[in-house]
Amino acid sequence: MLEQRESHQAWLRDARRARTLSVLTLAWLGVESVLGLAAGLSAHSVALIGWGLSALVEALASLIVVWRFSGGRLLSEQAEHRAQRAVAVSFWLLAPYLVLHVWHDLEAGHRAATSVLGIAVTVVSLVSMPGLGLAKRRLGRRLGSPATSGEGTQNLICAAAAAGVLAGQAAGAAGWWWVDPAVALALAVVAVREGRRAWQGHGCCH
Repeated sequence: MLEQRESHQAWLRDARRARTLSVLTLAWLGVESVLGLAAGLSAHSVALIGWGLSALVEALASLIVVWRFSGGRLLSEQAEHRAQRAVAVSFWLLAPYLVLHVWHDLEAGHRAATSVLGIAVTVVSLVSMPGLGLAKRRLGRRLGSPATSGEGTQNLICAAAAAGVLAGQAAGAAGWWWVDPAVALALAVVAVREGRRAWQGHGCCH
């Protein structure tokens, strides 16, 4: 009985940690999205625009996890299932836009320019997001929460995307304009794949 009570208390502490991390992430992603989109639009960088939009998708996932671990939903398996599916859908919101934007920019002949603001904000995310994502995935495993793990996976994708955007910016400066749209399409593929895994409940297992 004592062990069960201690286990329950540990679960509640982890749930509070997951909610706190999601709130902090939500605040940063608001800043990241605004700066990323502003930099991407000014530089005609579809990868940078896609990265800024992916920050909005991540923010939605963070909001879902905050909802999941608030109020009477804290111990609800039904709330976890709904949150898991909602996080999966949030992955899928990004892919169609990226594909259409790449097609539009290629048809219009737009070429990405280097953006100092874009480089700065992506470097911050490249440094900060891996630790945050791994912490959420560990919490997701302990909580048995695919929604929390899925949010952590989105943070890791954000870091990988930041690295890709930085590579696209460097390649664009060297005249390799095609790297930027290639990064954007790669982000779309990853978003579809991770959305499928989250829908199936694999977010806490891989």
